Amino acid sequence: MRKAIAGLCVVMLVVVGCVSVKTGAVCPDAAACPKAASCEAKPACPGCTGPCLRHVVMFKWKDGTPPGTVNEIEQAFLALPGQIPQICALEWGTEMSVENLSQGFTHCFLVSFKSEDDRAVYLPHPAHKAFGELIGPHLDKVLVFDFWAQR
Repeated sequence: MRKAIAGLCVVMLVVVGCVSVKTGAVCPDAAACPKAASCEAKPACPGCTGPCLRHVVMFKWKDGTPPGTVNEIEQAFLALPGQIPQICALEWGTEMSVENLSQGFTHCFLVSFKSEDDRAVYLPHPAHKAFGELIGPHLDKVLVFDFWAQR
């Protein structure tokens, strides 16, 4: 129970922008998670003191998508901030809920922008379009949810 509560607290902090997970899933128990060493807290939007537009993207893979392909897609998404300067921050993780309500979605990416104009540059950007071409054949479902973070 203690692990579940700790995990929920970390996830809530990530969502509201208090902490960011640098890479991999949130790892409340370092002994149980080899990715724990790569998790690091940092400001969600470095240098961004105003409102923050969050772009949540969740993926459910088609049956039979190889783990190597999923890893290639993860790396391609993580490369987007280096190609699209309007991305203020990028956080991500894999599903780890004990509630069994994920409906098959396994990956969540949280992309932060300083403005709607920045998001408007990101959406049609050639690097984002190329990412869509890479992932498209492997997606069963995608869920996208945008909101202004309340602080």
